[in-house]
Amino acid sequence: MPSVRGTAKSAAYEDLKRAILTLEREPGSPLEESELCDQYGLSRTPLREVLQQLSGEGYVTLQLNRGARVSDMTHYTLRDFFLAAPLIYSAVLRLAVQNATPRQIEALKEAQDAFRDALNSSDTTARALTNDQFHRITGHMAGNSYLLASLDRLLIDHTRIAMTFFRPKSGATDDRLALACQQHDDMIACIESGDEDRAAELALEHWALSRDQIELFVMPEGLEAPLGAPPKQKSA
Repeated sequence: MPSVRGTAKSAAYEDLKRAILTLEREPGSPLEESELCDQYGLSRTPLREVLQQLSGEGYVTLQLNRGARVSDMTHYTLRDFFLAAPLIYSAVLRLAVQNATPRQIEALKEAQDAFRDALNSSDTTARALTNDQFHRITGHMAGNSYLLASLDRLLIDHTRIAMTFFRPKSGATDDRLALACQQHDDMIACIESGDEDRAAELALEHWALSRDQIELFVMPEGLEAPLGAPPKQKSA
């Protein structure tokens, strides 16, 4: 379904994306067609087109004869996330340096201004969504359809996890948040100066900054099973 501005379908599409990214719609929760039709003023056919697009982008899982659900976040999927994220983020930043246009750089600066304002506001949702927007722009800068698809899927789970990372009193100190903001500024500077090696390094440093908080989200205290492996059953 092409996203058309100003239509009920487009409004439903954008609102469902936001609700999924901000955990208003919890991972794995069902998406009841009748409820959504009433909420967005859509009949079932256009609603299903919206859900199909969201499914193709990774926000929603469609199950035959079982309807739609918000994409889950299990230990298995998050294991893949941990393995893929640093590789994709660094490759995206390297290609962004090579291919960014002046208009895209300006858009990235605007996204960074919005992210900085969100940090100052202590608004968890604004923090997560403006960070998401910043990194999605770098994906478009890279100009690689394969990497962009992978980045977009990663950012769905990264942004959902970031709702914990950016929450006040979550353990993410002001110093960490200030460093994250500074790293964004440094990425922009690398893109403008053409320093792709440093940009790739910054992507890894930026990932490392949030990794500890992400691990706390995935592996809360007291859970000792390795990521991606179910807990061992104790014998009777």
